[in-house]
Amino acid sequence: MPSIAELRMGARLAYYKALKGRRTFTFQGATYKYLFRRYNSTYGNERAVEIPIAMAEVGKYAEDRVLEVGNVLAHYYPHHHQVVDKYERADGVMNADIVDFQPEKRYDLIVSISTLEHVGWDEEPRDPPKLLRAVERLATLLAPGGKGLITLPIGYNAALDGFLHEGRVPFTSVGYLLRITDDNQWREASWSESQGAQYLAPRLSPTHEVISATATGLVVGLIQR
Repeated sequence: MPSIAELRMGARLAYYKALKGRRTFTFQGATYKYLFRRYNSTYGNERAVEIPIAMAEVGKYAEDRVLEVGNVLAHYYPHHHQVVDKYERADGVMNADIVDFQPEKRYDLIVSISTLEHVGWDEEPRDPPKLLRAVERLATLLAPGGKGLITLPIGYNAALDGFLHEGRVPFTSVGYLLRITDDNQWREASWSESQGAQYLAPRLSPTHEVISATATGLVVGLIQR
């Protein structure tokens, strides 16, 4: 029998799908539908926007030419592209540290969804510049003409926020999305608007439902080979 928390989550998801399911957002000239899924309560956090952007790119490439860093998309869509994740154990996931990863081929697309902010930050000993080395490593794993698409939450990793402010993250280009309403609407923004965005820790709603951690600002970095 479902718990009260599960029933509340199901009701909230149904509410979003019924009343907000047609909502769209725009980013760099393209229009996307928000993602509404039960897993990780996507209707209430940054997954609602970063996964549609990532999936639109993944759909343009043959699966054997795609690498995902961090096992995220499998929780929402079936796929057969390669995945490397240092910690998560799952079928088809290669467990390796991305800065040491040495595949036998290069990729046309590398995608990473809210994963690299943990590199060097949530590790012991802490090594914040390791994130910069990870991005540099991804660039070397791209085939000629390849693309890397990396999303990162603002406000989670203070060192990352500083690197972004200083222009030290080796992206070819960078875009930003900003959460503008409590019910999880987002819009494209500039860095000046996005810097200082908060990363909200897990919290209880007035009805004592656990609301997952949520970014209010998002970086979408591109690497072009």
